[in-house]
Amino acid sequence: MEDVIDDAKIIPKAAQPSLLKLLREDVSCVFQRDPAARSRFEVLTTYPGVHAILMQRIAHRLWKFGLRYLARLLSWIARFLTNIDIHPGATIGRRFFIDHGAGVVIGETAEIGDDVTLYHGVTLGGTTWNKGKRHPTLGDGVVVGAGAKILGAITLGAQVRVGANSVVVKDVPSHRTVVGIPAKVVLRTEEANADNIYGINLDHHLIPDPVGRAIACLMERIEVLEGQLRKHGEPVEGQCRICTADDLCGTEVARVARKE
Repeated sequence: MEDVIDDAKIIPKAAQPSLLKLLREDVSCVFQRDPAARSRFEVLTTYPGVHAILMQRIAHRLWKFGLRYLARLLSWIARFLTNIDIHPGATIGRRFFIDHGAGVVIGETAEIGDDVTLYHGVTLGGTTWNKGKRHPTLGDGVVVGAGAKILGAITLGAQVRVGANSVVVKDVPSHRTVVGIPAKVVLRTEEANADNIYGINLDHHLIPDPVGRAIACLMERIEVLEGQLRKHGEPVEGQCRICTADDLCGTEVARVARKE
């Protein structure tokens, strides 16, 4: 029996769930991640993310059977109806959720684990003309904020959170939060899901400001050095030359940053 590699484990084809079971899981997970969902009928009839996932799963099986044109045609229809562009060759795990969905693009060689959540405007794109692996791999439980771009054949480990509008171009270890352009690790999240009954942390708005933190540290260091100069009788100007009367000087900026 031919096996399929999924999340670094060998799973027999017979063990893979049916389309109906996948659809049920895709619908059920909406209630765990979207408080606006009221009923299964509403989700099935009005959620473009669910429609796009359902059609992609069908198109993906057509793609695997070698019916490439039919798969691409179904993918085009899904894009026309939902404004979500998922290539039929992309491999998508279970309980995948796209919130709102407008503008989401997922490339051919992208691989997505279980319990992944994407918000609108997310791109899983390629960075090469080569026909091999050129799109990202997302581990289980990844949350990608609105407008984020994940580019290239990189890997995001399990439970990674990507801040809104970030651009990720390098591998990210598991249990990390990344923000910025290019994205950098700003937080470890090993304990982030400890109190979440669903095991998925959607607090992707709680993002540190690494630039502000670095500036605050520098201003605090300057304040300490100026204090040492005053102790030795050295004259220290109380305000930066570039500050106006209404602006905060560097020392005050550091104080405000520490309070925040």
